[in-house]
Amino acid sequence: MEMRVGLGYDAHPFVKGRPLILCGVHVPYEMGLDGHSDADVALHAVCDALLGAASLGDIGELFPSDEPQYAGISSTALLERTLNHIRGAGYEPVQVDVIIVASEPKLSPYKGAMREHLASLLGLPITSVSVKAKTTNGLGFVGKGEGIEAYAVALLRRYDDSFNENST
Repeated sequence: MEMRVGLGYDAHPFVKGRPLILCGVHVPYEMGLDGHSDADVALHAVCDALLGAASLGDIGELFPSDEPQYAGISSTALLERTLNHIRGAGYEPVQVDVIIVASEPKLSPYKGAMREHLASLLGLPITSVSVKAKTTNGLGFVGKGEGIEAYAVALLRRYDDSFNENST
């Protein structure tokens, strides 16, 4: 059985007037994240990790920010489309690990809901999904409270043994 690993990353600055959405979960805060979609950095990192593991490019290639159809789109919808894309290439997720880096707001109270929601979106048992929250101890744009960044690692397995990337 073929297994593949991908790494994803995303970062967005804070902006007033938008809700803060992380792993598809609304986190009460005075600001949200600025971006073309709903700016869910965690789900964007997961999408990139999944796409990277399947060698299918990145989220910016699949959902360009200059395309009007993606303006304000839910990152949950982007993840669903990403999953369809990787499954079409013969892969399925096995495990996902996410780190959200933020000085504010405190994310510990929301990690469980994020983990449950992400597991549900991926069709995985909760034991195969991890969501962690970290700070930078005052370092960088995150430490200055200017935004949030996220990292994700995804493990995929090939479920379609008849798929052969060398065939034409």
